[in-house]
Amino acid sequence: MSNQTVKTKKIPMRMCVACKEMKPKRELIRIVKDKEGNISLDFTGKANGRGAYICNDIKCIEKCVKSKALSRAFESAVSDEVYGKILEEYAKKKG
Repeated sequence: MSNQTVKTKKIPMRMCVACKEMKPKRELIRIVKDKEGNISLDFTGKANGRGAYICNDIKCIEKCVKSKALSRAFESAVSDEVYGKILEEYAKKKG
């Protein structure tokens, strides 16, 4: 018998801003706020800026809009227009 240790890659976990569940980062959609204050969905996960994560599920996105979860995540007021834009972007990507 060999005395090798099996290396397991640690899966990065993130919390959904809407349902507060911890999930693997790859299962979530990143919402990014750039230096100019623009907020958008980041499907690549690589855009520069402050990120928050949300489940890839319309229910969580709607809950995020209803509870204004992004305002808490980014510690600044997020307008209804931005929430509408996020719903629109998600619908385009899924539809």
